[in-house]
Amino acid sequence: MSDPSAWLKHTPIWVWCALIPTLGGLSIAYAGRKSNTSEWVYLGLGICAAAIALGSYPIAAGIWMFQIAVAFFIKDKFLAKTLPSQSYSTLADHKTAQLLAEVHGKVDINTCSKDEMVRFLGLPIVYANDIESIRNEGYQFTHLEELSEVAGLPESYLSKLQPLIIFAYDVRKDEYFSWRRINTCSMPELMAFGVTEEIAQRIVSERLNRGDYQSVVDVKKRTGLPFRAYQSLM
Repeated sequence: MSDPSAWLKHTPIWVWCALIPTLGGLSIAYAGRKSNTSEWVYLGLGICAAAIALGSYPIAAGIWMFQIAVAFFIKDKFLAKTLPSQSYSTLADHKTAQLLAEVHGKVDINTCSKDEMVRFLGLPIVYANDIESIRNEGYQFTHLEELSEVAGLPESYLSKLQPLIIFAYDVRKDEYFSWRRINTCSMPELMAFGVTEEIAQRIVSERLNRGDYQSVVDVKKRTGLPFRAYQSLM
C-alpha cells in the first residue's frame, strides 16, 4: 500500500481481534511487538491476565470494553509506526504528516541528511540537492517560506512539510558568512574580503582590547570607521 493516507485509514486485523472477550488483550500485545512498543505489550498482557482472573465477575464486561477502546485508541499510532518507509515519499496531506511527526519526531532542515530529506520528508532528490548546496554555502533556513523563496520548493510541498521540520539556527555556524565574521577572522582573512590593512588592523585591535562586537552599529561606534569602509564584510 504505497499511499500513506490509505495506509493510515485501514484497520488492521489485530484491532478486530480485540473484540474477542478474555483473550482479545493479546491482540494489543501483538501490536506492541509488531511496532516495537513495549508499553503496549505489557498493557495487552495485563488486560488478558485481568480478563482471565476476573472472568466470572461483573467487572469482566468492563475489562472487555476497555480492551476494545485501547485497541482503537492506539490504532493510528500503530499504523504510523509501521508505515513502510517508501511511502514517506508520497505524503498526501497535512494530517498524515502531523501523525508521522508525533510518532517519529521532527528533523532540523538545517542539519538533516539528504537521505532524511528524501526518505522521511518525501522531497524529490533535485530539491534535496538544492537545499544541501545552499546549506554548504553557509545559508541557514529560519522559516518555512524560505524553502520556496530560496530553495525553489513548490508551495504545494510546504503544508505537508510544516509538521515534520524545525528550523534550529546556529549563530556559530553562520558567523563566517555574515557580519559576525568580524568577531572571528584574522587580519589577513578580513583583508581577503576587500578591506584595507589599516581598517582590518583597527577592527582586530578593538576586538582584542574590548571583546566581540555586538552589532554592525557597535563596530561603527567602537572603531570610528564609516560603514562604507567595511561594507564588503557584510
